[in-house]
Amino acid sequence: MAIDPLQLNQDGQEQIRIPVHQEEARVEKRVVDTGRGVRIHKTVAELPCRIDETLFRENVEVSHVPVDRIVPLDQAPVTRYEGDTLVVPVLEEVLVVERRLRIKEELHITRTRREEHHAETVLLKAEQVSVERFDEAGDLPST
Repeated sequence: MAIDPLQLNQDGQEQIRIPVHQEEARVEKRVVDTGRGVRIHKTVAELPCRIDETLFRENVEVSHVPVDRIVPLDQAPVTRYEGDTLVVPVLEEVLVVERRLRIKEELHITRTRREEHHAETVLLKAEQVSVERFDEAGDLPST
């Protein structure tokens, strides 16, 4: 049956009908097994690691030694060492009829060094990985 493109409308005028077509696309997806793949296993192991190290510590001991001695200005004592001890004079001006220096006290500072042994066990982590490969048929390898 042929369609006549010329037709009359309700007013008696000629009317042309042109068919309009539209194409539609239909998309389908499917899963294809290629037979290839990997399986990865990862484990974490904690390994004990012994640390054995020598540590040094220094202690400072400060003692106040009263002196209470007057000295002339030009003979003011200076910091000095007496063996392993650092002696720091603490000076004070005292007003008298004349000005003099009096050694009020000395600081005797002795430094001692001792060796201390330190041992400790710590846990260190190490990762281990194994990889399984699949063959073309999709079967796991026999191991």
